[in-house]
Amino acid sequence: MNFELKQTEMTSVSKNETPVTGRILAIDDDRGLLENFSLCLTKEGYRVTTAETLEEGIKLAATLPFQVCLLDRNIGYDSGLDALPKLRELSPLMRVIMVTGNAGVSEAISAIAQGASDYLVKPCSPEQLLIAVARQIDTRRMMDRLDTLEREAGSDTPELSSKNEAMRAAISLALQVASTDANVLLLGESGTGKGVIARAIHEASQRSAGALVTVNCPSLTAELLESEMFGHIKGSFTGASQNNVGRVSHADGGTIFMDEVGDFPLSLQPKLLRFIQDKEYERVGDPVTRKADARIIAATNRDLDAMVKEGQFRLDLLYRLNVIAITLPALRERIEDLENLASGFIRKFAASYGMPARRLSASALAQLQMYSWPGNVRELQNMMERAVILCRAEEIGVELLAVGRADNHKQEAIPGSAMSLEALERLHIERILASSENLDAAAKTLGIDASTLYRKRKAYKL
Repeated sequence: MNFELKQTEMTSVSKNETPVTGRILAIDDDRGLLENFSLCLTKEGYRVTTAETLEEGIKLAATLPFQVCLLDRNIGYDSGLDALPKLRELSPLMRVIMVTGNAGVSEAISAIAQGASDYLVKPCSPEQLLIAVARQIDTRRMMDRLDTLEREAGSDTPELSSKNEAMRAAISLALQVASTDANVLLLGESGTGKGVIARAIHEASQRSAGALVTVNCPSLTAELLESEMFGHIKGSFTGASQNNVGRVSHADGGTIFMDEVGDFPLSLQPKLLRFIQDKEYERVGDPVTRKADARIIAATNRDLDAMVKEGQFRLDLLYRLNVIAITLPALRERIEDLENLASGFIRKFAASYGMPARRLSASALAQLQMYSWPGNVRELQNMMERAVILCRAEEIGVELLAVGRADNHKQEAIPGSAMSLEALERLHIERILASSENLDAAAKTLGIDASTLYRKRKAYKL
């Protein structure tokens, strides 16, 4: 190959001076070529693992997360081209660049048809190698970010600033700890903005180039949550019609945000603890141990210490998650932020829906400031979206706010008070809906199925 960089020049670069920009697997039976690949790519911040046999390369691809694989066309008596489907099956997200001495067009077409993402012909220059690898790294990151955006579309994104002292302290601590790899536990009521803080920590960290992957712990059964988080292989259970690499694999090099970790099933907690400690896991139905490097940010509105005492949460897992704890105040405790938050949501939804609403009237703002906000910022967001849709002028009035009726019952919503069961149930459902991300989450909190919740919403005209 036309590598002119000398080994002394390449190895003089400290790992601490150049951040790791991606993980590369190189499979070739030419040891000298592997050394040249490794030297060239390591200088640019890539972490390179090499294999001189196809068997060794396949084993590495099955157990370690790689963004790109440099695969020789012929490795001893084995065919790298024939191994492409196996590599794709073991590591579907890994981008494969076929490297060969044959410059024929038919070879390139055959490799692409088998699942290769690019094709390099020997001898190639360091510049050609670096361009090919960088292109595939960028493509992989773009796919990860698109996946994250699709899963988080419609999520609330209030501005990361505050006039409240407690909230400012929480934001300051979050940004301070972002530069480390310490696990973070976000505490606070539902809807206080824990997901927003998690994203801020990720984007201010050295892992910002990687994906921020969210795992919604209460949304699935234990079996489905294990598959969603750690992945599964085809045929491992009924309905597993294809391989699933899992959220952990997507988060390699980035961050996992575990939303409502207090609902993480007790039966799966040992597997989560092992991943946090050793970065190792297995996919459902597959005994192969895999590795992934991801930071954990967990959030909960539950009292984990009390859950530990009740035997519902592992103490050792709590210790691992609670390296740094950040508590977010409820919206009613930071009412000085309400006007800015509401205005931000009005601007967002007015632009999104093409509506004329621009601001709250003075009386509407006063009404909001007197409300108790059981659903916190998420409830405010939902309320502003509704008001913007219904408003036909620039100013949103009191009549468009859904707070009066709820607060009329606020003092009466006490067990044992002079209140009918029907009225109590209606108010309870209304408030759970206001503080839940979606109907499925509300139904789970209420302990009823989604169809029953639908009927009750219709009956109560909620």
